[in-house]
Amino acid sequence: MNNVRTVSDTKRTFYSLHTRPINTIYRRVVEELMVEMHLLSVNVDFTYNSIYALGVVTSFDLFMQGYQPERDKESIFNALCQSVEQEAQRYRQEAERLQNLAKTLSANDLTAWLSQSTNLDRDPDLQAQLQAIANNPNFKYSRLFAIGLFSLLELSNPELVKDEKQRTEALKTIAAGLKLSEEKLNKDLELYLSNLDKMAQALIVMADMLAAERKKREQRKQQSTTSVAPPTANE
Repeated sequence: MNNVRTVSDTKRTFYSLHTRPINTIYRRVVEELMVEMHLLSVNVDFTYNSIYALGVVTSFDLFMQGYQPERDKESIFNALCQSVEQEAQRYRQEAERLQNLAKTLSANDLTAWLSQSTNLDRDPDLQAQLQAIANNPNFKYSRLFAIGLFSLLELSNPELVKDEKQRTEALKTIAAGLKLSEEKLNKDLELYLSNLDKMAQALIVMADMLAAERKKREQRKQQSTTSVAPPTANE
C-alpha cells in the first residue's frame, strides 16, 4: 500500500527545487496555492482537467504580478507543479489553448458550451472533459476550477464579468449544466476577486514604501557627500 504524500512532503520537494528565497508578500500566495494543489492531488475523486489547469495558471500569474526578480517566476511555477508530481509545461500549454479558444467565442456561445446545452465541436478534449464532469456525480469541484471557468468568461467578454448581473446569470447557467453548486461557485469567485483587489492594494503600498525608502537613501547619501566635502581653502 502506497503512503499518501503529506503537505510537508510537497513543501519539502518545492523548496528543494526552488532554492532562492521568496519575497515575503508573495510567500503566502505560493504556499496557499501549493497546499490547495496538494490536497486536490491526493483526493481520490480529483481528476486533472484543462479548466483546472487554466485556474492554476491564471491564479499564479495574477497573484505573482510584480514579483522581483522576474526571472524567478518560472522557477517558482515549475517547482510548484513538480512538487505535486505534475508538469508545468502541460499546465501552461493547456491554459494557453483554452485562452486562445475563449477569445474566439462569444460569451453566449461559450456559456452554452460550458453548460453543455450545445456542442460547438471546437475542442474535442475540452468537450470530452465537460461531458465527463456533467456526468460524474463524484466530480471533485475546486476553487481553482471555478477560477478557470471565470477566466474563460473574462477572456471571451471582459465586460460581462464586470457586470454582476450578467456574470451571475452566466455562472448560474454553467453551474446547472455541469451540476455544480452555484452557491459555492459564486462564493469562491467573490473571494478570488476580493483577494485580487487586496493584492493589488498591497503592491501599491509596497511600491510606495520602496519609493520612500529609496528617497531616504538618496537624501542620506547627499547629506553624507555634503558633510565630508572639504572646506574651500582661502588663497
